[in-house]
Amino acid sequence: MSTEPTDPTQAFLDRWADIAALERASAVLGWDQETCMPPAGQASRGRTLSALAGLHHEKLTDPSLAELVEQAGAVAERGSAAHAQVREAQRCIRRATAVPGELARRVAETQSRSLASWQQARRDDDFSVFAPDLTEMVSLTREVADALVAAGVAARPYDALLDDYEPGMTEQDVAPVLASLRDRLSPLVQAVADSGVVVDEGVAHGTFPGPAQEAFAREVAVALGYDFAAGRLDESAHPFSTGFGPGDVRITWRWLDDDFRSGLFGVMHETGHALYEQGLPAAWDGTPIGGAVSLGVHESQSRLFENLVGRSRGFWEWALPRFHEAFPASGDVSPDALWPALHTTRPSLVRVEADEATYNLHIVARFEIERRLFAGDVDVHELPELWDATYDELLGVHAPTPADGVLQDIHWSMGAFGYFPTYTLGNLLSAQLFAAAERDLGQLEPQFARGEFGPLLGWLRTHVHEHASRYPAPELIERATGAPLAADDWLAYITRTVADVYGVTV
Repeated sequence: MSTEPTDPTQAFLDRWADIAALERASAVLGWDQETCMPPAGQASRGRTLSALAGLHHEKLTDPSLAELVEQAGAVAERGSAAHAQVREAQRCIRRATAVPGELARRVAETQSRSLASWQQARRDDDFSVFAPDLTEMVSLTREVADALVAAGVAARPYDALLDDYEPGMTEQDVAPVLASLRDRLSPLVQAVADSGVVVDEGVAHGTFPGPAQEAFAREVAVALGYDFAAGRLDESAHPFSTGFGPGDVRITWRWLDDDFRSGLFGVMHETGHALYEQGLPAAWDGTPIGGAVSLGVHESQSRLFENLVGRSRGFWEWALPRFHEAFPASGDVSPDALWPALHTTRPSLVRVEADEATYNLHIVARFEIERRLFAGDVDVHELPELWDATYDELLGVHAPTPADGVLQDIHWSMGAFGYFPTYTLGNLLSAQLFAAAERDLGQLEPQFARGEFGPLLGWLRTHVHEHASRYPAPELIERATGAPLAADDWLAYITRTVADVYGVTV
């Protein structure tokens, strides 16, 4: 005899909790694979993840679940949290139903194998090690995208991929934004190069032992609000954050022994992601609206804490005494002396270590490459050459090795095509949210200088985190900032910063 609740909303949410649990089981295994799993465990891990993906797909596509959701929708009051639960559940079910279970399992197993070969290829600096698995990953992703288009989820394959990360967004939405930034940023970067101004970065260079960097980064993360009782910090090839519920949100990092910026700002970036996850409402945990609303909004949190907080003079007025204590050989540098070294503008090879002014050009490069790949204009074996040509054109740099070029990002090994544009959306939104917070809270840098980061975090909790996915991203952004997503605040910030450092404007 069934014990399922008679209330259709509670009945489908009970089932959804099991679906969310399977997702988290896979996420835990994925975290383990990237941090501490023995290399020889790859094959069995892939089979396990494949089995979990099959169970997840089976539960999500069960017709009786769709019926319960439809019944819940019939009684949910428009605008209510229950109505939002139905909306998000139907979106997930529609996407899952479009993809055959057998294909979902193959994708999961290939992701695991592809991740392992990408890690090996980076270590060996050899694209050919990764190419066969990447070819299969691209093929499977095309199958998924085609299935979604056939089911009416999206009009075009690349739109179907984008929609997974930024619901409702299309290639036609993204392309003009990135083209506009390319047109605005390229002259700015060129003007900096023509200025002849050279920033002294010696204050950021030296000997910075890993354990001391980690201790300092942990102190910063705690000050920003990260709860280590509900999280941890580990090393990985590519820094990331992952959450298994508000009580277990983990971050990873990597560092350079001779430059503290990479490690510290990597931790601050991932801390921004983790603060969002730790701030999601516990009451909605494991429900369709319990997670982040979009990756663009998620990225806005990481870029806000990394750049608008972490590279500010106010932050360093608080942080420098602690920095000198952690690194006694660093000298008695002032915030004003350090600040220019945190805002250099120089074309570089590696996205995660790119400066603020050139970062979005890295996203433009990946977007253009992905569009050509999924349009069938290029094959996987042509990617290294296309990568180098694109970087030559956009940034005027050429990777000496594949590890610094086509192999630098983890995303393609996971089949995360259509993901990269969310980084630029997050950049733009970070400045828009910061400006809105300052309208409510007053100037934030004096607060940072006193070590007061709580007011900003509290504002983000109220205006972003606690709403999770109750509102679609465009509505959430307008509620938080009073306006639709726009580039104005970020462009004002970056042009002002470049002018302060290099004395140039465009």
